[in-house]
Amino acid sequence: MNAPSLAAIILTKNEEADLEACLRSIAGVTSKILVVDSGSTDRTLEIAKSYGATVLTHAFLNYASQFNWAIDHAPCSVDWILRIDADERLSEQLRQEILLNLPRLGSGVTGLLVPLRIQFMGRTIRHGDSYPVWLLRLWRSGLGRCEDTWMDEHTVLSKGEVLKLHGDLIHQIPKTLSEWTLKHDWYAGRECRQTLTPAMDECLPTGPQARLKRRLKKGLYLRLPAFYRAFFYWFYRYFLRLGFLDGKEGMIYHFLQGFWYRFLVDAKLYEVQKGAPEARRRSRA
Repeated sequence: MNAPSLAAIILTKNEEADLEACLRSIAGVTSKILVVDSGSTDRTLEIAKSYGATVLTHAFLNYASQFNWAIDHAPCSVDWILRIDADERLSEQLRQEILLNLPRLGSGVTGLLVPLRIQFMGRTIRHGDSYPVWLLRLWRSGLGRCEDTWMDEHTVLSKGEVLKLHGDLIHQIPKTLSEWTLKHDWYAGRECRQTLTPAMDECLPTGPQARLKRRLKKGLYLRLPAFYRAFFYWFYRYFLRLGFLDGKEGMIYHFLQGFWYRFLVDAKLYEVQKGAPEARRRSRA
């Protein structure tokens, strides 16, 4: 049985601290690696080339447009696409499942969901509605695109059946809290823009869990009072979904990601609605 070809696509900018571990985890699983870089000034490109990756450069607008550009400019024809970020790794179980299952799948199966496992400050986060998060990360070439949104973008398939693999895709968060909060401040600005531009091409993602979360966010969370909803969401995650079982690291993670970040998004929305000139300019940028 001939093994199907699998190309990994990785978007980068100054990822020298994370990229090598990602590339090691996919070695022997992928036949091609495409790195699309948006202006790295560190050793990112050197590391990518040392693992045999094809490196292209393209200016970054948002993740969805960058990834779709990468799909359109992939240098060779492959059977399957793997979407993976520089701070993610394939677990050994997931590596083996990919190698075992891809050659056996019928043509009607066009996508594979994998469970995301977050590691924060050295601890696996297993509670607070954080594990497993099922994501479509493998699909047949030519059948998947990222929906055109500023944040929370999902891959959508044009046809076919989707199955699950059970080995974890590990999201390693090795950054300092300062780096983590700066990045989430940037995310909050983009989510604010997404909320203010609902006409963008947002659709229901592939996978029942992702569809349910999208519906709950739009149909319930965004209808709750601003600012208070951040507290309600944190309370739900930390107490009702047992986030407190994740220890001190989990307390930090669930508070920052479940309350502080969501509160910051509301604060940025309020800033724009108040008419602050700089906030209006940024929301249109």
